[in-house]
Amino acid sequence: MTVQITKRKDGRAVLRCVRSDGSETWQRQDDERALFFPLHDLTHFAVETELGYRAGFFGLLAAGWDISETDGKGKRGSLPPEAIEVEYLVSAFSAERVGHSNTAVDDFNQHSSTFAQSKGLPEPRRLTDADLTKVRSRLAELCGQWNALPKGETLELVW
Repeated sequence: MTVQITKRKDGRAVLRCVRSDGSETWQRQDDERALFFPLHDLTHFAVETELGYRAGFFGLLAAGWDISETDGKGKRGSLPPEAIEVEYLVSAFSAERVGHSNTAVDDFNQHSSTFAQSKGLPEPRRLTDADLTKVRSRLAELCGQWNALPKGETLELVW
């Protein structure tokens, strides 16, 4: 699947995902979402590709879900447990990015486990220092590409 995030000249953003069969799903991101979602989506990309998740946000889109269905409230129903785990990880890495500080691996795993228990989910995968380093490195690279992207241009990634 090809993931395209366009930084429009008007400050808005557009996420477009083109599946291998040619079908696509897209979402225009207006107002405050135009600032939040591109980096959120890039965090999903880094987590899912670097850690090998196949049923997170982009995995669901590749499998035919529409972006609007990934809130777990649509006709497809609840999100699979892996997608919820990925969403937690994306939130944790986003908090690190915003706070400019990294969480120690033991704390990262403890928080992830506590979150899963609170949601009645299976015990999440335990991450290693190497896992965290891979995701952080890829995320820094992707955010750098996004920040350097001129308005009117598109960042294109292969998922």
